[in-house]
Amino acid sequence: MTAHHDSHEPTDPVEAVVKHIPIIIPAAGAVLIFLLAFIAVFMA
Repeated sequence: MTAHHDSHEPTDPVEAVVKHIPIIIPAAGAVLIFLLAFIAVFMA
């Protein structure tokens, strides 16, 4: 008797994205601040 434990759970795309949120949000904030500062210097 061989027991096969191949549980193929479907990968949730939301869980795949949520793992990266602590990296993505600060990086997006840094890019946004840089762009706003660049626009402010360019317009001055």
